[in-house]
Amino acid sequence: MTYTKIAVNKIAPHLGAEIGGVDLSRPLADDVMLEIRAALAENLVIFFRDQSMTPAEQKDFGRQFGELFTHPAAPQLVPGHPEILTVHADANSKRIDGENWHSDISCDIAPPMGSILYLTEVPPIGGDTLFASMYAAYDSFSPEMQRFLCGLTAMHDGERQHGGRFGSKTNAASEHPVVVTHPVTGRKALFVNPIFTTHIVQLKAEESNALLQFLYLQTQRPQIQCRFQWRAKSVAFWDNRCVQHMALWDYFPHRRHGHRITIRGERPVYLAA
Repeated sequence: MTYTKIAVNKIAPHLGAEIGGVDLSRPLADDVMLEIRAALAENLVIFFRDQSMTPAEQKDFGRQFGELFTHPAAPQLVPGHPEILTVHADANSKRIDGENWHSDISCDIAPPMGSILYLTEVPPIGGDTLFASMYAAYDSFSPEMQRFLCGLTAMHDGERQHGGRFGSKTNAASEHPVVVTHPVTGRKALFVNPIFTTHIVQLKAEESNALLQFLYLQTQRPQIQCRFQWRAKSVAFWDNRCVQHMALWDYFPHRRHGHRITIRGERPVYLAA
């Protein structure tokens, strides 16, 4: 696509682009939104620099892509904004969420369409986020392997990640296709991840474990990734339906702080070509 309203600068071959010429705190014209949607579909994850948004303005931007999702594990730290998930780490943190490869809340019957993370404080060095294309992971397989995977489903369980830390509201378990069809692009994407996926339904336990470990290795290859170096007042917006991500916690004891919103998605499906 030719962009005339925004600047789009790719940062890696398979995914990732920085978007310029946009102030996310202001209402955006329809033609600008059209190009942002196209940039997300083309690049899977897009980044914005030098943004200043209130929680309400961040939510207003997110609502232009769909209904907002209240994260089941989110403590309500921003009064009046239950849709805001506060992302925070400092010298007192014992762990952080997202430090392993995953797709957000894939245990839900209708996992999120995407997430928008806005960081206002970042460590002096480190704290990058890695993103990987699940299109590229699927495309890397032989035709025979693709046909095999397209006939399988897998269970995703919230208990695997949250362990009851937030009560029964995070213990959703859902069965999803191992390969899903993106509802916008029509492309095929691998849809299993080590945080939430427990097993492949059609296989014996040892077969399932072996295949999942193989698939995870494919999803974590550097060749299909991009790496975002955060600066204060940066925004990352990723398509959860075709991207996995991992946050690096290599900056202890420094602070990292921001807000994340999540956009509701649809039930994943596989559609044969």
